[in-house]
Amino acid sequence: MAPTQEYALLCLENPLLDIQGQGDEAMLEKYGLKRNDAILAEEKHMGIYEDLLQNRNAKLIAGGAAQNTARGAQYILPPHSTIYIGCVGSDKYADTLRERNDAAGLRAEYLVSETHPTGRCGVIITGQDRSLVTDLAAANEYKLSHLKSPEIWKLVQQAQIYFVGGFHLTVCVPAILALAEEAAKTDKIFIMGLSAPFIPLFFKEPLMQCSKYWDYVIGNETEARSWAEGQGHETRDVKEIARMMAELPKENSKRKRVVVITQGTEGTVVAVQGEKDVKEFGIKEVSKQDICDTNGAGDAFAGGFVAGVVEGKPLEQCIDMGHWLASLSIKELGPQYPFPKQIYQPTSK
Repeated sequence: MAPTQEYALLCLENPLLDIQGQGDEAMLEKYGLKRNDAILAEEKHMGIYEDLLQNRNAKLIAGGAAQNTARGAQYILPPHSTIYIGCVGSDKYADTLRERNDAAGLRAEYLVSETHPTGRCGVIITGQDRSLVTDLAAANEYKLSHLKSPEIWKLVQQAQIYFVGGFHLTVCVPAILALAEEAAKTDKIFIMGLSAPFIPLFFKEPLMQCSKYWDYVIGNETEARSWAEGQGHETRDVKEIARMMAELPKENSKRKRVVVITQGTEGTVVAVQGEKDVKEFGIKEVSKQDICDTNGAGDAFAGGFVAGVVEGKPLEQCIDMGHWLASLSIKELGPQYPFPKQIYQPTSK
């Protein structure tokens, strides 16, 4: 499915500015955080952003899971293939996001809130672990009316593939469903990321409301196990969980659902609706000394995988493209990709 429109891929979620710095156990304990987790900020966490900036030499990086994925897909795809939608504030941080997206060749069509600042994500790095604390702010103000406005809906109709990050389930479920229903009605591809373990647990109803529209769903092993727990399943076996997700009821029966579960340094599990065997694909090895930061590796995998779907590649090659882009991302600080651009070459058998 090589793109024939100017924008082949449309992504929707919560644009954030990552404030990323080195932390330690004392800092995690101060804010009541876990080493490798992603949560929404509560009042007790609000001091973390200035703490990182003032005391941890923090870097400012364009973030938000689906925005990272969109930039990753655009890294591989032809120029002007990808568009990203979300809500930001009217401030310098939104300008920073626009600049980073422009540099990546990604078109951003933001709804701008005049009353809320651009969302931010505090990233505390401890070794190869990272703890993410998100204050959605303006990102929480996205409205269906923006998506349905004539100029934006025209872009929706032009795009062939929709990718929605699960974090948006905390913001505007009607916008997700509008894209999902459009995909089913017009036989376009709808892809969803699970995003974080708390999504399948605490937002399980809207997640399952969307599930019948999933053509592809992407998550990691912790998110998959959270989904199983949220649905009342006792199994912790990732392959078994992937199989159960693949066989959920599906609105568009013209294509089989594909469930993709990454497992960090372990193989990536793939279940296809109606197929008995659940496959596992090995990752690309990266030496420890070359690893800079694993934050955003899952988003990078999704970006590479989705780019393969856009280009109509076989499933195995889509997985390989995801692994390749993730292997590049973890050599960078934060969810970024190296420049000058590297060109994907399929892994030889």
